[in-house]
Amino acid sequence: MTTPSRPSTPSRPARPAVLAQNQYGKAENRVVRITRDGDTHHIKDLNVSVALSGDMEEVHYSGSNANVLPTDTTKNTVYAFAKEHGIESAEQFGIHLARHFVTSQEPIGQARIRIEEYSWQRIGAPDKQHSFAREGQETRVTQITYDGSSWQVISGLKDLVVLNSTDSEFWGYVKDKYTTLKETHDRILATEVSARWRFGWTDDTQPAPDWEESYAQVRRHLLDAFAETYSLSLQQTLYQMGARIIEHRDEIDEVRFSLPNKHHFLVDLEPFGLKNDNEVYYAADRPYGLIEATVLRDGHEALIPVDLTNL
Repeated sequence: MTTPSRPSTPSRPARPAVLAQNQYGKAENRVVRITRDGDTHHIKDLNVSVALSGDMEEVHYSGSNANVLPTDTTKNTVYAFAKEHGIESAEQFGIHLARHFVTSQEPIGQARIRIEEYSWQRIGAPDKQHSFAREGQETRVTQITYDGSSWQVISGLKDLVVLNSTDSEFWGYVKDKYTTLKETHDRILATEVSARWRFGWTDDTQPAPDWEESYAQVRRHLLDAFAETYSLSLQQTLYQMGARIIEHRDEIDEVRFSLPNKHHFLVDLEPFGLKNDNEVYYAADRPYGLIEATVLRDGHEALIPVDLTNL
C-alpha cells in the first residue's frame, strides 16, 4: 500500500495574491490570581488575549511552522507569568507579556495584549477577608502594543450604565416632515459608557504611570463630569467627560467615547385618568441614538480606532 504524496506547495504564491496584515495568538485566556497576605486575600480576575505578528510569511505561503510559537505556548505563558510576576495591574501584566514575546522570539516583531478585568467586592465579617461578590458595574479593559522599541497603552471601561433623572434638556433641533419627537426641557439622560483613553507613556525611559491610581481617578472624573453637567445634549456631556479627564490627568492624551442614548419615554397615563408629572417612564432598549467622539489633548494626534468594537 502506497502512501499518498503531499501536493507540492510553492514557497511564494503566484501574483496577484500576496499576504497582507496578519497575526495569531490565543484569545480569552481566563486567569484568576489570588494573593495571600496572611488572612487577607486579594483577587485579580482577567481575560487575556494575545496577538503576535512579524516574520510569518512562510507559514501562510508554504505551511512551514519554523517561525511559529504555538498558541498553546502563549496560553501557558499567561498562567506562568501570573505566578512569576503576579498581577499588580492589568496594564503592568500586559506589559510583562508583550515585552517577553517580542524580546524572546526573534520572528515576532509586535505583540498586542488585550485584557478585560472583572472586579470583585469583599463580603462577610471583617475577620473573613477571603470572601468576594462579583461586581457588575463595568468591565475594565486595556490593550498593550509593543514593537520592541515603543509602547502604546490604551485602557478604558465598558458596560458602565449611568443616569441623570433631571438636569437634561433636548430642544431647538432640526425638524422636517418626518420629525415627531417633541422638545423637552426636563428629561432622563441615560447611557452605557464605553470609553478608551490613551497614555502618553511610550518608552521605557519615561516613568510609567501608576496604572491602578490612574484608572480610579479617570473613572472618578468621568462620573463627576456626567453628574455635574447640565446637559442640553448627550454630545455636550460627552465632551465635558473627556475634557475633564484631559484637564486633570496629565498622563492621558486622548479619550474616545461610544455612548448609546438609553431612551426613557414618558408613559401616557391619560387613558387611566392619571397625570404623569415626569414620574413614570418606558425604558426602550432599541433603537437607540449612538453618540461617539474623541477628545484630544491640544497638539496631539488621534490614534484610538474610531470603531471600539474589538478594542
